[in-house]
Amino acid sequence: MKSVFVADLEPDQPVQSYFLVSAKEVLQTRDGKPYLRMELSDRTGSIDTRMWTGFEAIVDSIDRDDIVKIQGKAETYRNRLQLKIDRLRKAEASEVDPRDFFPHTPEDLDALYGKVEEFGRSMANPWLRRLVTSILADPEIAPRLKKVPAAKLMHHAYRGGLVEHVVSLCGLCRQIKAHYGDEVDLDLLLTGAILHDVGKIDELEYERETGYSTEGRLLGHILLGLQLIRRKIDLIEGFPAPLARAVEHLIASHHGLLEFGSPRPPLFREALLLHFLDDMDSKMGAARAVLNAPGAEPDWTERSPALARQLLRLDRYLQSASAQAETPEAEHPSLFDSKPQK
Repeated sequence: MKSVFVADLEPDQPVQSYFLVSAKEVLQTRDGKPYLRMELSDRTGSIDTRMWTGFEAIVDSIDRDDIVKIQGKAETYRNRLQLKIDRLRKAEASEVDPRDFFPHTPEDLDALYGKVEEFGRSMANPWLRRLVTSILADPEIAPRLKKVPAAKLMHHAYRGGLVEHVVSLCGLCRQIKAHYGDEVDLDLLLTGAILHDVGKIDELEYERETGYSTEGRLLGHILLGLQLIRRKIDLIEGFPAPLARAVEHLIASHHGLLEFGSPRPPLFREALLLHFLDDMDSKMGAARAVLNAPGAEPDWTERSPALARQLLRLDRYLQSASAQAETPEAEHPSLFDSKPQK
């Protein structure tokens, strides 16, 4: 089983462990000598690697998304940690636990999904309740909804990330309803929260590393989600056409603007609220991810692509400032207490 994770690696550390191959290529040194470069990863991160000799016999049997066992050493090169590999082989399925290699929610997935189903069953509107529960109970959909990340990179980008995001979003919807009261149709808002990203089960591939399917590249999750929802609506005899259009608009507009992927901007209150709540929860997820990741600076994170900035680790900054403020007075004598010099 896996004994060392990427996040555990330190300079000059001997390493013998299992890693996922995220990238692989045979390159040449300046004098024409071939070497193997790989990016290896696990659920804690990724690291660049080099194998200078002895790789020729095995390199063709190893592909991207394979899990390999390596023996080597962690080294620092140009101020970045990398692995120098001495021995390499493909791992057997019985040797590894997939959960070691793919980031996933720390929450219990069945419990999270149960919360989503509870939100669906709580709706007073019979048409929306039937639509949402029919999708959540579909045996072809439910297992994929439980597993799919909310995104490849931007936020909640791990297995189970979408259902975690949806539970958070539904909680925000209830708080917004409590604040604005009769101005908000909670059932419609919850429907949007639960279904807004349902198309990601077809947009993303996530059996190994997260990537985009051919359908996802061609259509994107908004169109794929609309197709799925329309099929389900068509199966509910008598579903009111205006309500169907409202649900579809929630899905179509939840990114807010054309340049962010929405074919239409939000055009009624619940659509506006869904967009801003989704954006807020997504950004909080991105902030959480970069704050939990290691960084080169003690008080600052690495740059977050989703947020287009570094974030201050405010707790560390305030603790440091507080420690300086608590310096004993004896170390800073007052001018008024000093004795006159003779």
